[in-house]
Amino acid sequence: MRILYNILTHIAIFHVKLVSLFNNKLKLGVDGRNQTFTKLKNCIATNDKTLWFHCSSLGEYEQGLPVFEQLKADYPHLKIVLSFFSPSGYEIRKDTEIADVVVYLPFDTINNSKKIIKTINPQLVVFVKYEIWPNYLYQLHTHNIPTLLISALFKERHSYFKWYGRFMRQSLFYFTHIFTQDKTSKKLLETIHYPNVTVSGDTRFDRVTNQISINNSLNFMTEFKNDKCCIVAGSTWKEDEDILVPFINTIKNDSIKFIIAPHNIKLKDIQHLKERITKSVVLYSEHQNRDISDFDVLILDTIGLLSKTYNYADIAYIGGAMGSTGLHNTLEAAVFGVPIIIGKDYDEFPEAKAMISKKGMFSVNNREELFSILKQLIQNVEYRNKAGNKNSSYIKNNRGAVIQIMDYIRKYIKIKD
Repeated sequence: MRILYNILTHIAIFHVKLVSLFNNKLKLGVDGRNQTFTKLKNCIATNDKTLWFHCSSLGEYEQGLPVFEQLKADYPHLKIVLSFFSPSGYEIRKDTEIADVVVYLPFDTINNSKKIIKTINPQLVVFVKYEIWPNYLYQLHTHNIPTLLISALFKERHSYFKWYGRFMRQSLFYFTHIFTQDKTSKKLLETIHYPNVTVSGDTRFDRVTNQISINNSLNFMTEFKNDKCCIVAGSTWKEDEDILVPFINTIKNDSIKFIIAPHNIKLKDIQHLKERITKSVVLYSEHQNRDISDFDVLILDTIGLLSKTYNYADIAYIGGAMGSTGLHNTLEAAVFGVPIIIGKDYDEFPEAKAMISKKGMFSVNNREELFSILKQLIQNVEYRNKAGNKNSSYIKNNRGAVIQIMDYIRKYIKIKD
């Protein structure tokens, strides 16, 4: 099976390189991977001791960051290598201060896995959530390098638990320890007799809790909100905007402000969104030297401000679940004690299910349902506050994953000085 996997991997690489000639995102990944070993050799000396963190994309990076930060604090003498598989993670976090060098993960071939492990020679490797690469894991195991999978989330439909998934299932056994988000994932691992598993919870709870401890003030946001009720729509897609924009256009209440942070900030799409809104609209890129307190809608045509923006929300709408792209991070808003509205497709997100059951989050199927819950939350302040408080309590009650992971590392993994 390993032979077949390697053949298919090389076939996939050929097709990715071919398609990248016509696809900018794939081209970023191909070009970036061509530079990986040069970047590593320029930064990592043969006598350096290193930690290696790997994430698929930006979401996994945010999930792993609290653990990365604690490891950096505990072992400041070690160099840190951060790798991404996806351009959406690498391009946004390639200058992060958490790492000494940030690279694309080369494709999972035998030669690449041997070469990168020899180049980095890590004291410890931390993979996040879904990252299972058989050749890399096999080589790490062969070299007796401690390798952890954190914030893991397994489903019964995954190949590891099927009769045909023996090869991928074996790869799980190359992890030194797996920390899962929930008990269901642990039980699934136990069905295949994987022994080294701990239910630590989701590290994102620790991540968003840390957000509260920093300065979340934004002067332009204070000016725009102007002490009015503020609805923040974060990480929206067209499907989300198709139901949000009609509400914005029809609501008669002048004491309501709207902030929209689209997931896609291409100029053409931002302009189209702006043109659909009949109320007064200002873009973030236009706000300098303007009195933005007079505008009804602010569109964030930039990245990096959304987490702090939720600090100004009285109600939040989180995008992704109205279409097929996947629900975006709801915990970033929940930590500020804000009631949250999402779309209809959230089955893959246990935190959404939990907050809905606690009545701090509301799922809507269409425009009419969105209008109904928004009007209810706007008009009934007590109801709004109770819903928001349920979300902040949910966050507080689920912290502690980082503590468990770090306790294990300190106790069982020998990291050389």
